Amino acid sequence: MMTAVLSTPLPEKSPDIQHLRLYSLYRLSASGMLLGSQLWPYFRHTFAEPSQVFWALLLFFLYALMVSIDFRRLQSKNGLRLKVQTSVDIVFIVCMMHFLQDNQSGIGLLLIINIIFAGLISDGRFAMFYAAIATIGILLENTLQLLKQNLLGNEYNNYSSAVLLSVSCFATAWLAQTLTTRMQRSEKLATERGQDIEQLARTNALITQQMPNGVLVIDQHQRLRHYNQQACTLLGLEEAYLQRAVHSQSPLNTLIPAIAQLLLTVPANKFTSQDATKFAINNRDLGIRFHAISENIDNGVVIFIEDWSQIQTQAHQVKLAALGRLTANIAHEIRNPLSAISHATQLLQEDNLQPGAERMLQIISDNVQRLDQIIKDVLELNRRDRTNQEQFSINNFLQEFYQQFCAVEKIDISNFTLSVPAKQSTVLFDRRHINQILWNLCKNGWRHCQQQPGSLQLKITSDKSGQFIHILIKDDGHGIAPSIQPHLFEPFMTTEKTGTGLGLFIARELAEANGAKLNYSSSANGTQFSLTIKKVIV
Repeated sequence: MMTAVLSTPLPEKSPDIQHLRLYSLYRLSASGMLLGSQLWPYFRHTFAEPSQVFWALLLFFLYALMVSIDFRRLQSKNGLRLKVQTSVDIVFIVCMMHFLQDNQSGIGLLLIINIIFAGLISDGRFAMFYAAIATIGILLENTLQLLKQNLLGNEYNNYSSAVLLSVSCFATAWLAQTLTTRMQRSEKLATERGQDIEQLARTNALITQQMPNGVLVIDQHQRLRHYNQQACTLLGLEEAYLQRAVHSQSPLNTLIPAIAQLLLTVPANKFTSQDATKFAINNRDLGIRFHAISENIDNGVVIFIEDWSQIQTQAHQVKLAALGRLTANIAHEIRNPLSAISHATQLLQEDNLQPGAERMLQIISDNVQRLDQIIKDVLELNRRDRTNQEQFSINNFLQEFYQQFCAVEKIDISNFTLSVPAKQSTVLFDRRHINQILWNLCKNGWRHCQQQPGSLQLKITSDKSGQFIHILIKDDGHGIAPSIQPHLFEPFMTTEKTGTGLGLFIARELAEANGAKLNYSSSANGTQFSLTIKKVIV
């Protein structure tokens, strides 16, 4: 295959279309002026029969007109037609030098122009060939004139002019060939540099598109000049939207006002440091870094966007994976003696013991159950990455969950209300995980609310973009104490004597394992938890 490619002859470079057009116009103009010089006497005096020179000029003018109209056909593959036509032009001018003796010197200058155009069109390769044809024609014409004058007995010696004109033709051909060669080298170098720049631009574009971080390039007028696909994903924007913004040179404050405002408030030293500024948008925690293109921001800024939530989640999952394997082994080891203690306690409770002893055995039994629940939670946490996601209607799921929760927890439906919109929304989630998340949140909400009509609410809302839904669990309790809020999702953090402190921690881990996010807001009037899930477009 390689041999076949190398042995294939390269096509000859076609003449420059602009030079061909100029050459055709020059031929038409020159023939027209020569024809006009022959017509002018007939307009000034009585019209006489045209000479043979007039008919030759008329024929050449019509030929030039035809070639000018159809000059694109001169670009033949082998260039033979172009060589023949150029040679015909030179021969015709030499003939006109012979028949128009009064304008011999002026007509001879047309040969110089012919050779220049012929050299440009042929890339200098045939300039000497055309000069040789012109020289032969000039010397033959001069010899004919000498013989004619000698026959008539006149003195005629004009080889000096013919030689000077011939030397001028060769000098012009050599100059055209030299300049054309230099021009070709310059064009070749420019083409190679252009290809290198294009290849480098493609490489940079590929690297930019494959970067895990988003990139926005802003010019000195704060207009968007470049972006990558990851920036669209992190900012929640459509690529077509940013593409139109680049073509229309829209300012940043109309595209992403939050980042434009952040850019104005960033201190000067931030444009050279590696520190990122935390930024939240579309339920994502992002890190924004600004880098000036030059020493200052007058020439533009490159904005790097990092997905902090994903980085933190990955780091958190790595730590929890190691911790999970350790706790799973420990939990299995603890469960065996714990089962023995539970069994022994049940046997002792069957005997008739004193009230004080029964109380002690009940304490042991309660703590055994608590430890067993902690072990179950730890084992469940270790299996958080084993999701079995499926698509289902969240509206129907919440209605079934609501009925089951009220029945199991024995809650009156007037105290716990459900609000589901009529429009169905489909999500991709593990049913068992979302059931456990909502059960923990609703159970905590019921425990801390006033347990009156409307004290606990469960409802679905959508964000403005329509890409996410929010499952809200709101209670009318006294809120979360400010000292507890920073540690709310930490494991084993609880204010209940019988609580394990793993409910909210597991709920958040299961939510993140399914690509969702669990947030909360608290005040003196109550607490609201929000589970944000991305919709599935059906």
